[in-house]
Amino acid sequence: DKDGDGQITTKELGTVMRSLGQNPSESELQDMINEVDADNNGTIDFPEFLTMMARKMKDTDSEEEIREAFKVFDRDNNGFISAAELRHVMTSIGEKLTDEEVDEMIR
Repeated sequence: DKDGDGQITTKELGTVMRSLGQNPSESELQDMINEVDADNNGTIDFPEFLTMMARKMKDTDSEEEIREAFKVFDRDNNGFISAAELRHVMTSIGEKLTDEEVDEMIR
């Protein structure tokens, strides 16, 4: 939710997925949103986002996909994601976080 309006658009979803090494088409992004868009407004609000994440976790990605996503964050390949690495990735996808917010995410 880059613009903070409480909704995730296909553009915002695509940005995050590309940062994680995925390259979904616009129609694939729309399909993902339509799958959980209970109120049919074309975007995902927080309850719908939770539904989508719960389904995704059930499908559990392969270990290799999870490793690839981890590598996006673990820039120095030391097996850990530091606050600086987390901040870098979040900034690269347009999220502006305070030091406190980054620390909270790592905790």
